[in-house]
Amino acid sequence: MDFIKSLINNKRLVYQLGKNDFKNRFAGTSLGAIWGFVSPFVFMLTYVIVFQFILKAGSAGDYPFIVWYLPGMAMWMSINDSIINGSSSIRNYSYLVKKVVFPVDIIPVISFTSSSIISLFLIIIAVVVCAIFGYFLNILKFIYIIFAAFCLIISIIRFTSALSALVPDFVQLLNVLMQLLFWLTPVMWNISMLDSYPIIAKVVKCMPFTYLVTGFREVFLDEKIITSGHGIYTLVFWIITAVIYIWGNSVFKKSKKDFADVL
Repeated sequence: MDFIKSLINNKRLVYQLGKNDFKNRFAGTSLGAIWGFVSPFVFMLTYVIVFQFILKAGSAGDYPFIVWYLPGMAMWMSINDSIINGSSSIRNYSYLVKKVVFPVDIIPVISFTSSSIISLFLIIIAVVVCAIFGYFLNILKFIYIIFAAFCLIISIIRFTSALSALVPDFVQLLNVLMQLLFWLTPVMWNISMLDSYPIIAKVVKCMPFTYLVTGFREVFLDEKIITSGHGIYTLVFWIITAVIYIWGNSVFKKSKKDFADVL
């Protein structure tokens, strides 16, 4: 509860520092913050060209490939960028950690706020493209899945930022792990491909990243992971998120006193 109180009390500070963090990422370049939008846009466009036109992926089930692909990739890129940047936040803001009066608890959220600017851009692209093809978002599902993503990411970076501050190599390990999770999560492949392996399919569906990626597609498409099996995957997602938050909160609180000494 202390973390939530600190976040609420310092929400304006988080927003201002997050905005400055985003600008500082591209300081010294001619185009400045524009590069923050160009890079993910080109990345997404490249995948569309490769899978739609070169590999002839064509479609995913009853939907055009680009409509199926963009929401999932937008959600994954948002998750990945937020976790990687949030995990490095304590070390990146070491000068604030050493200020006794600064609320250290909000530092990971500052980096998350910075990443959210790009995430918003990616989501807008997905919304616009899907609308062009005649697929419109469900407002209630959209609000829910964004809230769910926020809760999971905050829970994860609460843990990983503390661990990265104490063990510098952990960030590199996390990069490798996120690359592995990218291919284990149905971002580029359809989860229906696992229909012949029901046990594996259930395990994959229980993964929190799968829930968010597929759930964001459900905002536009007729998929049912949020309500499937009387909402069993939704229940599993929130249980996992709660466990990660409690664990991460405990690790952060115990480690916080050592941050200034190791940085």
